[in-house]
Amino acid sequence: MKHMIMMVVAALMTTVSVQASTMNWTEANHVKMEPVRLTVPEIEPAKLAIPEMEPMILNAPVIVAAPDYRTLATDRMEKSLLAGDHKPWDKENWTWMNTNEGVKPYKVLDDLTFVGIPLFAAGWIIKGEKANFRQDYNNKHSNTRLITNFKTGIDDYTQFFGPTMTVGLKAFGYEGRSDWGRLLGSSLMSYAIMAGFVNGIKYTASEMRPDGSTANSWPSGHTATSFVGATILHKEYGMTRSPWFSVAGYGVATATGVMRILNNRHWISDVLSGAGIGIMSTELGYALGDLLFKGKGLLRNDLDNFSEKPSFFSISMGMSFGSKSLGFGYDDLANTEDVPVSNLTEDIYNDKIHIDFHTATSVDAEGAYFFNKYVGVGGRLRVRAMTAKGWSDFIYAAQEDREKAIDIISEMYNLFSPDPVTEDKVDGFLDGIVSDEEITVESDHLTEFSANVGLYLNLPLNKYFSLGTKFLVGRTMTQELDINAAYKGTTKEMDTHIVFDNGYLTDLNLSNFRNGEKYDIEWDYLTLGGNNSTTFGTGLSLTYNYKSNFLWKVFVDYDYSRKTFTLTYDPMRFMKVTTPELSSIIESLAIPLNPMSFEREKKMHYFTIGGSFAITF
Repeated sequence: MKHMIMMVVAALMTTVSVQASTMNWTEANHVKMEPVRLTVPEIEPAKLAIPEMEPMILNAPVIVAAPDYRTLATDRMEKSLLAGDHKPWDKENWTWMNTNEGVKPYKVLDDLTFVGIPLFAAGWIIKGEKANFRQDYNNKHSNTRLITNFKTGIDDYTQFFGPTMTVGLKAFGYEGRSDWGRLLGSSLMSYAIMAGFVNGIKYTASEMRPDGSTANSWPSGHTATSFVGATILHKEYGMTRSPWFSVAGYGVATATGVMRILNNRHWISDVLSGAGIGIMSTELGYALGDLLFKGKGLLRNDLDNFSEKPSFFSISMGMSFGSKSLGFGYDDLANTEDVPVSNLTEDIYNDKIHIDFHTATSVDAEGAYFFNKYVGVGGRLRVRAMTAKGWSDFIYAAQEDREKAIDIISEMYNLFSPDPVTEDKVDGFLDGIVSDEEITVESDHLTEFSANVGLYLNLPLNKYFSLGTKFLVGRTMTQELDINAAYKGTTKEMDTHIVFDNGYLTDLNLSNFRNGEKYDIEWDYLTLGGNNSTTFGTGLSLTYNYKSNFLWKVFVDYDYSRKTFTLTYDPMRFMKVTTPELSSIIESLAIPLNPMSFEREKKMHYFTIGGSFAITF
């Protein structure tokens, strides 16, 4: 009220002054005017009534307490983006090294987690596992191809998911950690460090790829590139906006690594080391950026929302050790009526059909909701892929059986043909039985899919570290290993007189040997699969809560299941086509031409060691 009275008095005094000035000016110009009489009423402050007035519009600038204008501009852009009327070419969106007030500069070591180092080391430790596989590529089986049913080029594109998302979000005005200058500088340094590591190791180690194409397998460049992009997305948007950006980035990066394995372009060791290099390179690139740019070009602080409940969602990759061999013998033969024991080879009868496997790749998606700090419920989806060792042994054995069968035909030609026999005549007759042989390995993995649910327990050690365990039950299904064969050639025909008595050959006469029609057949050479079954699991984990909403985990899991495996081995089917008249004779001489089907129940035990990236919610 006091201020209002003073303003009124000042206004009245100003009026008096103006009128007095006017009067002096008119008198100076000899204009006669009545004198102005001003009566100032007495005002009692207590009784002054201020009437309601329209708001005054002042042209002078008004200084008020308000957020920084950059923050207001960002908020306007976000609202505009959500409303759908924002355009990526808006001028406000293309600043180079803008810096928002109140954003805390990063110290050089603030964001270094060092999780890339154990990932790289794990790949380096197990890369010797691949040595046993090279027998398939020593030119012994040049007609053997490894072409899996899972063949995709998606991994050539998913490796760029991270940078595409980061640049796209920023171009559309969704503000992240860094302005354009700092983002580009940190990213270029990250990719440069990664390229130096990957190429330096690739062409020094000279590791052969699983498909035998080139000797630059370890480490995986696709995986390293993908994890650089995922870590950039994690730092720019996952740590400042929403942890689900991080889940998306690391999820796609993990899928890229898995596709490289399933495409038979890389071993699990290559992928683990590539992932480690990708994460480590980005952390180093951003650390250099923090050192060079200091506080310039930073737009947002990291999220700060530590949750007391350890509810989480995670993506994991690991190695599974345990049941790595499957053996089958006569006791497991399901079709003994087609393959009597007297006709089985010694290897089959003595339980020497074995398929051995490399260390399995394991990829998980896992989550749990905790009711408090200690107890929760959740579930896990796991894909475990085991690569077969030495599948060429089956091919080599089949080639020996084929040669043995052709030798038998030659002997019968010599013994039972009434025509004069010469070596050239025998070779001429046998020539062309198989003119083109191709073995195609369509799946060299025995892949297991499992889904489990159960109880999760957590023991906090301090603000950053905690121990966890779980007790799970679920179902598992298996995708089979599959080898196909494709043969081309010319059938052989003859006139025959064959007599069997009580299973014994008593009379045989062969004549008029001649070439028949061309044939072209394809069939399942070898398949191995397992039934659906119940699985039980448990495990221990150590969690490091290194940032708000973000966790790194190392874990050891144990899984148990009881499965019935089925093996079908059919290497000699082509003989029934090429020389149908002699099939029964060849089988009577200890070479089974019918497919052999085996069934065996086996208890499967797996220990999985791995690491997880997780978010809390």
